[in-house]
Amino acid sequence: MSGHSKWATTKHKKAANDAKRGKEFAKLIKNIEVAARTGGGDPAANPTLDDMIKKAKKASVPNDNIERARKRGSGEEAGGADWETIVYEGYGPNGVAVLIECLTDNRNRATTDVRTAMNKNGGNMADAGSVSYLFHRKGVVILDKGDNIEDDVLMAVLDAGAEEVNDLGEKFEVVSDLSDLTKVRSALDEAEIGYDSADPDYRADVEVPLDADGAKKIFRLIDALEESDDVQDVFTNMDVSDEVLAELDED
Repeated sequence: MSGHSKWATTKHKKAANDAKRGKEFAKLIKNIEVAARTGGGDPAANPTLDDMIKKAKKASVPNDNIERARKRGSGEEAGGADWETIVYEGYGPNGVAVLIECLTDNRNRATTDVRTAMNKNGGNMADAGSVSYLFHRKGVVILDKGDNIEDDVLMAVLDAGAEEVNDLGEKFEVVSDLSDLTKVRSALDEAEIGYDSADPDYRADVEVPLDADGAKKIFRLIDALEESDDVQDVFTNMDVSDEVLAELDED
């Protein structure tokens, strides 16, 4: 099980932090608007939009906000922004590769925010392509264990193209090629297995193992990057062991 997978569960816990709730709401609403613009405003015919709406409801985003974002994106209501996806590349402390995915209506602001956070936290920006080659695009579904056992989940998703099912402690993750994400999601629906999220992800081919001090530095960098409203997600090739995570939890 990769450190990145464990970091995914750490992110789930962090997202519940009240201090970040407002930013989390804004990101979820932005995702709904973009999904509606890209694939149409009908959730029944747009699986990405349907998923984004479910995710927003799970995070307790008010229904009015969700519906307004859907209408702005589909053009039913005026006021939608011209969102653009940009991926920045760089290196953090200890040579950890970092990909920063932004969704912004102001490229200059996003660039300034990302560069400032990197420079202040031991990171360096890199040229396009110089870091991304270390990663592959994957589809990742996270679900609560509940009454599910690993074999049941595996049997449900195997024919849909799932590559692996990983045990993350309280949750399972299902990893597939990005092109198979929709099929995996449908297979879970058919098996009546609920899931928390189904998202595109970047997975590293080679990971950098970190001790507690190194992990702290990278977490600090990620927190600084995520302070920007334009930053949607941060991906790294760090490998943080259970022992190191336990050590950090004690601090």
